[in-house]
Amino acid sequence: MKLSTKGRYGLRALIDLARYSEEEPVSISSIAARQDISEGYLEQLMALMKRAGLVKSIRGAAGGYVLAKSAKEISVGDVLRALEGKLEPAECAAFHPEKGCKASANCVTKYVWQKINDSINQTVDEIHLNELVEESKVLGENEENTEKACSRK
Repeated sequence: MKLSTKGRYGLRALIDLARYSEEEPVSISSIAARQDISEGYLEQLMALMKRAGLVKSIRGAAGGYVLAKSAKEISVGDVLRALEGKLEPAECAAFHPEKGCKASANCVTKYVWQKINDSINQTVDEIHLNELVEESKVLGENEENTEKACSRK
């Protein structure tokens, strides 16, 4: 399975939003600057995530975006499905009766595709935004310590 920039950038943006929106809404421009994503593209991604019920927009001078629910309640799978659609690396017609697969009755490979699909979905559904926020804080602290150590030399 290969994720597009929608999935990759959108997940980065949502982790950023979760990290910085605890006190107040976060502007598109601040997320874009920290994540090096164009504002126009980020607006498109936020619209998709808003439609999926992951974020809310707040209007006004102090407006921006906030999470629509707790970071503990949003999985990586929720984000990726909102941006990418189904996460099937192999779209097997045997699992989509409307597409009709002539070989379905005798096809053994459909079990391989189903196992891969289930594995991917289970993995992304077990990782939640709050875990990634905590990891980003640890990485940020490590980066700051490295910069401080390098500047002393």
